[in-house]
Amino acid sequence: VYVAPKSRFERRAAPGEEANHFHLILLVRDEEGYRNLCRLLTQSYTEGFYYRPRIDKELLAAHAGGLIGLSACLKGEVNWLLQKGLHEQAEAAAREYAQIFAPGEFFIELQDHGLPEQQETNPLLVDLAHRLELPLVATNDIHFLRQEDAATQDVLVCIQTNRKLSEPDRLKFGSDQFYFKSAAEMTALFHDQPE
Repeated sequence: VYVAPKSRFERRAAPGEEANHFHLILLVRDEEGYRNLCRLLTQSYTEGFYYRPRIDKELLAAHAGGLIGLSACLKGEVNWLLQKGLHEQAEAAAREYAQIFAPGEFFIELQDHGLPEQQETNPLLVDLAHRLELPLVATNDIHFLRQEDAATQDVLVCIQTNRKLSEPDRLKFGSDQFYFKSAAEMTALFHDQPE
């Protein structure tokens, strides 16, 4: 889901703010979670739509039962704040999410697609998770099935955004690692985090 930085009802970014939404991964644990996810998605469109369907933390807290939260990719709030050097705010955001979800059901998410930003942020995320006693989870942001599909995905993104492959400033993935990795590949990639 997309989470508004403040209220889902705000339709413009506040002065000095770069983000009008953050990413958050929600997993359904049970039937209550499924019903809550449906409520969140509906209200993200009917109340929070601003470029994208958005929820806010108030709405999430009201409908968090049966859901598991993951801190998401580099566009997640905790990651984004760490990248900006705002470590105290990142910790506060992680604490807030941990309080919204049931105990042990908010995970700090690690990803490694070979991006320099992830190499810098992952150790900070591990440290944050250990300090706040939050569980870690290793994931891979999947946009295509096999690694060799990266070039095809690149073409599809160009079609979607009406850009050319030759344009240097177009939207593109920073690596070919956004594919469905096997358990063995993920274990090897995150061998330093056995938990």
